Amino acid sequence: MKRIVIFASGSGSNAENIINFFNQTKTARVTKVFCNNKNAKVLDRCNKLNIKSLCFNRNEFLSTDIILNKVKEEADYIILAGFLWKVPQSFIEAFPNKIINIHPALLPKYGGKGMYGMNVHNAVKENKETETGITIHYVNANYDEGAILFQAKTTLLSVDSPETIAEKIHFLEQKHFPKVIEEVILKENE
Repeated sequence: MKRIVIFASGSGSNAENIINFFNQTKTARVTKVFCNNKNAKVLDRCNKLNIKSLCFNRNEFLSTDIILNKVKEEADYIILAGFLWKVPQSFIEAFPNKIINIHPALLPKYGGKGMYGMNVHNAVKENKETETGITIHYVNANYDEGAILFQAKTTLLSVDSPETIAEKIHFLEQKHFPKVIEEVILKENE
């Protein structure tokens, strides 16, 4: 059984969905959630689900190997679920094609630094897009430029607000993210 760690910064709805999904499979287990925000709601979700969590600061993550070494002890795969910091090269080298992120847009549109959450949905609305979606991709050295594993689309209506766009994206994330992670793990371990 493979081991997954999740990196999260916020509410943790995707993290909780992934934890619950893998609790029902023999493919993998979430061993720990790493969080860069001591006030993030994901930590409450971890407590409720009996999943270990660890908070860390920018220096520990970017300037030392403290967090990388802890992850190496716990993980075969790293999943980014609403994690907002750029992943250091040392992680990418230690986990080649083993770090997976979800982005709330159809990359390459609306990707890059600062393009997350409502920033994406506001930009999609402002540009009067007729569709948007999610992109699940490997992480590389650049924001949102890793190889795409999966995309799902949703139609947008002119009456959709950034908030209703967010709801449509959340539905796609919840439906697809855990299944795509499992497919990647199964395919790589055939």
